[in-house]
Amino acid sequence: MCALLKIDHLTHRFGGLQALTDINVELEEHQIAGLIGPNGAGKTTVFNLVSGFYIPSEGNIIFNGTRLNGKKSHDIAALGIGRTFQNIRLWNEMTVLDNISIAQHYKLGYGVADAFFQTKKYQTAEKNIKDESMALLEKFGLADHADDYPDNLPYGVQRRVEICRALSLHPKLLLLDEPAAGLSTSDVAGLIDHVNWIHENFDTTIWMIEHQMEVIMKLCSFIQVVDFGKEIARGTPNDIKTNPAVIKAYLGDEQI
Repeated sequence: MCALLKIDHLTHRFGGLQALTDINVELEEHQIAGLIGPNGAGKTTVFNLVSGFYIPSEGNIIFNGTRLNGKKSHDIAALGIGRTFQNIRLWNEMTVLDNISIAQHYKLGYGVADAFFQTKKYQTAEKNIKDESMALLEKFGLADHADDYPDNLPYGVQRRVEICRALSLHPKLLLLDEPAAGLSTSDVAGLIDHVNWIHENFDTTIWMIEHQMEVIMKLCSFIQVVDFGKEIARGTPNDIKTNPAVIKAYLGDEQI
């Protein structure tokens, strides 16, 4: 079976700085995988390369049979890759419902003239997107916040809105960049349940960066560890938490 995402010999430089060296990844459909390592190890750079924010210096990124190198981020999203960010990126001047709806602009199917004259095509497309967005908010238990502005919501709810927005693209691959960052202990427990629920109810593969090992170890079946832009280990959660190189570089004496 072909991998959903295949990264071959990925290398990236920022000027004279080598950020990544020879990273290789294969993710299968319906998998939950983790990418961990110290701050500055290159994890988010990998996600930025996959989602089109950077163009790789070397190597290939193949998603569902399509080479992503050089494609724009919105084209990559349309192919079926959704993502969240370390720092929540919601449009605070728009309601929660509008945040979900606008993420689906790539499939509107009408032109400028339709929007200007508010043709039937325009009205039908807008209604369908609003209805679908509201249905998604209901699935996420966020319907009561549809008319709220994100910056008025608790941090944990904002995280859920961001994940909901990413899923509104119907992604085959969902990239979660430190989804537990800034969450309280109770919100972290809720996040674990929420990601499990997404995995069970949506046709998507999940790849996550996370520093909270409780989240990684409970959710991921496969984990890769990077340090200074290079892979130092890969395997099951048990493989990783007992790997001497990982303990030395990242885990230290942390009890998992």
